[in-house]
Amino acid sequence: MSYDQRFKGCHFPKCVVLQAVYYYLRFALSYRDIEEIMLDRNVPVDHSTIQRWVVTYSAKLEKLFRKKKLPVGKSWFMDETYIKVKGQWYYLYRAVDKEGQTIDFIFTKHRDTKAAKRFLKKAIRSNGVPEKITIDGNAANNASIEEINKEMEVPIIIRQVKYLNNIVEQDHRFIKRITRPMLGFKSFNSARSTLTGIELVHMLRKGQSADSAVKHKTMFEQFCALAG
Repeated sequence: MSYDQRFKGCHFPKCVVLQAVYYYLRFALSYRDIEEIMLDRNVPVDHSTIQRWVVTYSAKLEKLFRKKKLPVGKSWFMDETYIKVKGQWYYLYRAVDKEGQTIDFIFTKHRDTKAAKRFLKKAIRSNGVPEKITIDGNAANNASIEEINKEMEVPIIIRQVKYLNNIVEQDHRFIKRITRPMLGFKSFNSARSTLTGIELVHMLRKGQSADSAVKHKTMFEQFCALAG
């Protein structure tokens, strides 16, 4: 199935859908803000429709981006941050390399060894085994790496020094800045889809696309190019 076919059923052109989705994932705006912006461009689209587009297409676009993502370094910095869903805190596990490039992420309901291990296995599947991982004082993160090391011929070096982890803690700021106007998500699944889209745009912003055809294009053009 071509990506164009996945836009069938929309009452708006693909370029309009992508523009609205991009605005939401890139800038600290509410759905009603984007509804107003689109109306200024003579596109009368309801904020609930924009929300549905974001949830529907974010993960699909991110999946396409992963096929064209640049390799990352072997020194990882891992941490988790808090995201509110229906008044309850959930956890976004993230890792970057020493250059600040996003390695991977996962949104979970729990903050424990099992969740941290699931995140690391996902990151390793996509990016290979790191030489070392820097973490803060979270015992669950340390335990998850130790469990994974039992399966490794060459164990991953664990550095548990809080101040060295500033690089990933600083990187959380982009995610938090975009999510702040959202005033909390209404469901776990919509939060997971939206955060996936925000991470995608953040990676484009960092220049993590390996696609030479879009190297000199704007971020929005790179975003649209994912849809073909």
